[in-house]
Amino acid sequence: MTQERRAKEMVEEIDAIFMLSTDIKEAFFAVDRELFVPKGFGPMAFRLDALPMQQNQWISSPLTVAKMTHHLQLKGVDSILEVGCGSGYQAAILSKLCRRVFTIERIDSLLKEAKERFRSERINNIFTRFDDGQLGWKRYAPYERIIFSATATDIPNVLFEQLAEGGILLAPIQKDGLQIITRYHKKNGKITEESLEPCLFVPIVDGRVK
Repeated sequence: MTQERRAKEMVEEIDAIFMLSTDIKEAFFAVDRELFVPKGFGPMAFRLDALPMQQNQWISSPLTVAKMTHHLQLKGVDSILEVGCGSGYQAAILSKLCRRVFTIERIDSLLKEAKERFRSERINNIFTRFDDGQLGWKRYAPYERIIFSATATDIPNVLFEQLAEGGILLAPIQKDGLQIITRYHKKNGKITEESLEPCLFVPIVDGRVK
């Protein structure tokens, strides 16, 4: 089966569970997920499963990536900051929907692999940084959107400071023993939040790993 056919079936499977907009479907068709999964997992690349990576990390299920992308409300958005680059798959999807994607990864080996994938796919609007993503990336702030690709107990104030007025921050938050996709809005300098749905992500960790 061709990559195009496998991608089409994956998107159809996602759409049957969680209805996708046309632009998000096109973003998924434009990114070959098989390039972002670890070697040996190619046959599983287009299943709706999370897959293990090095350093006890995981590449999220395509369904989870689709949900997070949808909840960001990206129409007309110019810049987005991602906390936790991982394999680079979420950033690659976002790069098809936003003009600029800034992504931070704390594990150097993961970031190097992701950067190589971006280069091989000629994705030129993703900008990477090796750092603790909880510090944000002040140089290019403010960001219209910020997304966490790991679960947290709370959001550091510095990230709300780097969120643009009218912006959205989306993160899996630990609440009462569950992980809940939570969307924060910044309006008139104040932060409000709404809980969207349960999810499952690896926990965010402080510091960097060389």
